[in-house]
Amino acid sequence: MTDEARLLLERAHENLQAAKLLENQGYLDIAASRAYYAMFYAAQALLLQRGLAFSSHSAVIAAFGREIAKKRVLDAKYHRYLIDAQDLRNLADYGVKPALTRETVSAVIERATEFVAQTEGVASSKC
Repeated sequence: MTDEARLLLERAHENLQAAKLLENQGYLDIAASRAYYAMFYAAQALLLQRGLAFSSHSAVIAAFGREIAKKRVLDAKYHRYLIDAQDLRNLADYGVKPALTRETVSAVIERATEFVAQTEGVASSKC
């Protein structure tokens, strides 16, 4: 695994831990945002392991769909997880009032945990 991919996976894990801590403290919108970023960094790491690098969120999400989901590197549900998490992040980060429920945030954190584990497993096997 490249050093850059390893660092991205470390960031994914840090953001996942932050999401869990923030959820426990009641900062639900911020927790959802961190859960999305955990998935985003993991997606970047996996794409990087395949020789692909993108800087924008939309480019990473599109490439993940094209290169990972459509080619069945991972189940297509993980692309949906990433898209849905970005939608929640947008609500959480750009909404005027708290937008998300504890149930929604718990679910996105569970998905992020699964997403990071799955992408890390595939990225690690591509060394």
